[in-house]
Amino acid sequence: MAQKPSIPKGTRDFSPAEMLRRNYIFDTIKGVFQMYGYMPIETPAMENLETLLGKYGEEGDKLLFKVLNSGDYLSKADKDLLSTGDSNRVALQISEKGLRYDLTVPFARFVVQHQNELSFPFKRYQVQPVWRADRPQKGRYREFYQCDVDVIGSDSLLNEVELLQIVDEVYRRLNIKVLIKLNNRKVLAGIAEIIGETDRLVDITVAIDKLDKIGLEKVRQELAERGLSREAIEKLEPILAVKGSNNEKLASLREILKDSETGLRGVEEIETVLKLVGALKLETSVELDLTLARGLNYYTGAIFEVKALDVEIGSITGGGRYDDLTGIFGMPGMSGVGISFGADRIFDVMNQLELYPEEVSVATQVLFVNFGDKEAAHCLKLAAELRSKGIKTEVYPDNAKMKKQMAYADKKQIGYVALLGENEIAKGLITLKDMHSGEQSSITLDEVVERIKA
Repeated sequence: MAQKPSIPKGTRDFSPAEMLRRNYIFDTIKGVFQMYGYMPIETPAMENLETLLGKYGEEGDKLLFKVLNSGDYLSKADKDLLSTGDSNRVALQISEKGLRYDLTVPFARFVVQHQNELSFPFKRYQVQPVWRADRPQKGRYREFYQCDVDVIGSDSLLNEVELLQIVDEVYRRLNIKVLIKLNNRKVLAGIAEIIGETDRLVDITVAIDKLDKIGLEKVRQELAERGLSREAIEKLEPILAVKGSNNEKLASLREILKDSETGLRGVEEIETVLKLVGALKLETSVELDLTLARGLNYYTGAIFEVKALDVEIGSITGGGRYDDLTGIFGMPGMSGVGISFGADRIFDVMNQLELYPEEVSVATQVLFVNFGDKEAAHCLKLAAELRSKGIKTEVYPDNAKMKKQMAYADKKQIGYVALLGENEIAKGLITLKDMHSGEQSSITLDEVVERIKA
């Protein structure tokens, strides 16, 4: 007996019905991006490993999918190295490429490689899959789509504000209630400075970024394991626990960070963004969250995270400011800021809450029943006319039994079935059956259009 086929853990197949829903999400997000003047690009699924390694921090590097070199890849590997069993070092000898981990680093590579073809500030969006060798679990996949929007070549905080407007507009259109969390890496750098651990900013951010997932006690333990002193951890905890309104938190931060120039710059940036956003009266609340760190190394300024309010799931959107990501590719001083919408988590949220408009589930609106060659030829002409008027139309290809054709319409949830026999052809009419009510009537083509579009 043949083995039942399967797919790798952390990946998914999507049925036609699911793809209609997913395309609704993609189209909605792209529509908002385009409304703000962003242009689409695409980059390869694979990047050179040298492009990817060292950009995502220690943990990110571990989650990179590496692609084996073609041919006899072991023949070029150092035999002594192979014998040591050091998988990390061996991997670099037998693999030169990797699947992209996110869309931001490839974007930075793209900007440097094509800099002479671009106008700055350059505003791009990108909707493509990414891959991470993570442990699959609810809301966490090894292959998933990101919908990224970035602007590079501008230091202005107006870009941060615009991104928050985009978040607000996307989730308003998708009808998902969300909360935007905001912080600044300069504030986190300032905190590291005043607790006496300036050189351990990355260790601090990686640890506190897990606060929601693993709790305070385990974060405290991880910080200690990463080399932070007990005194530093004790100083850090009350800072992360600061409560109150955004203004109250900012007031507390100004006092806490009074001796840190970097930290105060971060506070000022947050204040500016919140003030500008406040004047716009967004439907979505923006909350200053001092525990928000986002563990990626390349962030340097504002950082964002978006949580769905009605579903327990991780962040569904995130991003921030990166001042010199292009510098690692030989083009320094090019500041950028962007956010990424996690399409797969958004898909899960919308499925759970059943937020799709009814029309999203409709692939075909009208099916012409096939009564034979002569009738089918007439149906083809009428179907073409309906399509020209924007109505999704099929003609059943085979002269099968009526029961089979109607079952096909039922299974595809087609709203109307058109019956066209000799009598209808002679009279210039179509017998239209409503598959929901069971009612049918003989009407003209124009009346069919009116009924379906009503």
